[in-house]
Amino acid sequence: MILLLFIAGLVFLILGAEGLVRGASRLAAALGISPLVIGLTVVAFGTSAPELAVSIKSALSGQPDIAVGNVVGSNIFNVLFILGLSAIIAPLAVSRRLVRYDVPLMIVLSVLALVLGVDGTISRTEGLLLFLGLVVYVGFLFWQGHGEGRPANAEGAKPVGGGEGAAKGWAGNLALVFGGLVLLAVGSRWLVDGAVAVARHLGVNELVVGLTIVAAGTSLPEVATSVMASIRGERDIAVGNVVGSNLFNIMGVLGIAGIAAPAGVAVSDAAIRFDLPVMVAVAFACLPIFFTGGIISRWEGLVLLGYYAAYSAYLLLAAAHHDALAWFSLVMLFFVVPLTAITLAILTAAQIKKANGLALGKTR
Repeated sequence: MILLLFIAGLVFLILGAEGLVRGASRLAAALGISPLVIGLTVVAFGTSAPELAVSIKSALSGQPDIAVGNVVGSNIFNVLFILGLSAIIAPLAVSRRLVRYDVPLMIVLSVLALVLGVDGTISRTEGLLLFLGLVVYVGFLFWQGHGEGRPANAEGAKPVGGGEGAAKGWAGNLALVFGGLVLLAVGSRWLVDGAVAVARHLGVNELVVGLTIVAAGTSLPEVATSVMASIRGERDIAVGNVVGSNLFNIMGVLGIAGIAAPAGVAVSDAAIRFDLPVMVAVAFACLPIFFTGGIISRWEGLVLLGYYAAYSAYLLLAAAHHDALAWFSLVMLFFVVPLTAITLAILTAAQIKKANGLALGKTR
């Protein structure tokens, strides 16, 4: 039964992602809203619904490590795994507005989550402030993004025009979006339930379960959606889905979980010492990768995937108290991380020099 549920869940994810991306891209064109804004909001928030459900349930059930680990682990997974895999399939063009506004906001919110969690709790007041931030952010996105989309008569924008045909087109695309979200939620739930049961049977602690299996499982809708968007050439939706999901996870999921839990959401010392700082570092790493040439190339995607593999390996070694943990940590800290930082710094400097050269040429 577990195997059958796993296969059915995978099929539901593929079908749901296809429906969601197709319907969302058509609605964006019809409404005159850019696909990036749709990716940052409708698609991102919809695919983050499993994270919201799991974190609220965990917070109310007295399992704060799963609630916090789910948000932190999902944000790390979204950037390192999903962006990495999507870029390997097809290099991703990055919008200027992401580099100017949304990625810096993701960095600020990641740091804020760490600061709020230092005292050991995300209180109801702090949760309310995070949620209000989400409301302001969504309002700003739609105010700024209206009219930036593809022309209303662009290819795929069938619901444009008047009369009965237009109404059917709207209904059909809304049905695709809603049906896609339902299939994504059901499919990810079936996959996660089995994985969590196995992990707990093996005696893995709840924080590690939240950071890995639950985080990856609830992020499966984002995986399916971003990969499908990348295959279909909807690059703005692919990248916007990841960044928007991370913003929603912090402001929406963590905020609502903090409001819902009577005493707020407890944040463990382990999360404060290691996992939240990793989430902040991953958010910071997006800026130079997004900035260098405005494209996330295949080799950058491989680097991101490699770091996710290393992060997962560290968590598993730490959970097992393995003797190789010390050597693994030393290699990552004193060789792999500095080498990556130097490479990104060189590429960023070259890009800045190139941009300055182009600007100088235009002024002459």
